Amino acid sequence: MKAPTLTVGIEEEYQIIDPVTRDLSPGFDALVTSAFATEADVKAELHQCQVEIGTKPCASIAELRGELVKLRGLVIRAAGEHGLTIASAGTHPFSNWMNMEMTPKERYLGVKMELQDLAHRLLIFGTHVHVGIEDPEFRIDCLNAARYILPHILCLSTSSPFWFGRNTGLHSYRSIVFKNFPRTGVPRILNGWNDYADLVDTLVKTRSIPDGSKIWWDVRPHHLYPTLEFRCCDVNTKVDEAVCIAALLQAVVAKMWKLRRDNMTFRVYAADLIEENKWRAVRYGLGGKLIDFGKKEEMPASVLIRELIEWFLDDVLDELGTRKEVEYAFRIMEEGSSAQRQLATYARTGDLRAVVDQIIRETAEGVCEPTLGPALDGQGPISAQPAAGPTPTTGMPAVRGQSVP
Repeated sequence: MKAPTLTVGIEEEYQIIDPVTRDLSPGFDALVTSAFATEADVKAELHQCQVEIGTKPCASIAELRGELVKLRGLVIRAAGEHGLTIASAGTHPFSNWMNMEMTPKERYLGVKMELQDLAHRLLIFGTHVHVGIEDPEFRIDCLNAARYILPHILCLSTSSPFWFGRNTGLHSYRSIVFKNFPRTGVPRILNGWNDYADLVDTLVKTRSIPDGSKIWWDVRPHHLYPTLEFRCCDVNTKVDEAVCIAALLQAVVAKMWKLRRDNMTFRVYAADLIEENKWRAVRYGLGGKLIDFGKKEEMPASVLIRELIEWFLDDVLDELGTRKEVEYAFRIMEEGSSAQRQLATYARTGDLRAVVDQIIRETAEGVCEPTLGPALDGQGPISAQPAAGPTPTTGMPAVRGQSVP
């Protein structure tokens, strides 16, 4: 079996924002006319207030960083030409999905026809990371083992604590919204490539799906490219966070290959156990606990993430040249995930528009100057309805206020 190339690519879905109102704006058709958008090769998404970018397959994480900085910058400039701006977070803090225009393209109209209001409600934004694995059997072996670390990675990427003007009490509400789609979540253990191919073939022949692209698992073999695609994460707010997540996932694949090469393996756990950890990541993020299934003990998420990096991945980081990027996870754990930072900003200001401004600034951090709207001073705040009970993961009481009309 040939070693994987470990090429890496990333797709990010961004919010198109009106910088004056801080609300989502159906601006894709305008944005796409910009030369900057053409250079970035932006893609439409389900809603007109969304825009997607995708890097080329990169040979290294350093190359990926350069690509991502370039593409984010181009999209921000394209939006700016039309009086708009870009924000990168898993959900918008107060926009109403029922008011959003869907993209009138055959693919998306087909999704709307099939899934009805579930499609319209899918006003969420994610990150997809592809790692090159050319051998299909190892692609499945790696999928089976790598499922274990999906909740750990999700904790680091959580960026969706608000939904429809509510403090949801969760750190990744995006995960809850997406869970309503069919063929989502942590996949079952697969018995080799033929098992997966037979599943896809059966679903295609029974007209359940047109192809493997409609299997939306948290990690899946891509239906066209020789990659394993990790889809569990909220879109990362900062470039450094996105690069860290990509580097972590590349290192996980590299370590799984090293174990296989040396005739060793990683213990594979049932999907329902991993889903238990995923729920903890969704609910509490970095402030909660995950389960160490080997020990059958719950431990702080930060402890298990540190163990993943320092004990499990340490011996491949220097080979990949990504120690700095992977260890940025320690900084995320120290400074807080995007979700934690958003909650802290709301606790300080009482205004969800201030949260939007923070996301806009952080999206452009290390890329270009952000496009910000007028100061919020003197304007009445947009407040969030509270989550039920305290929010112990941030050490702050539940926010109080009125919902957005």
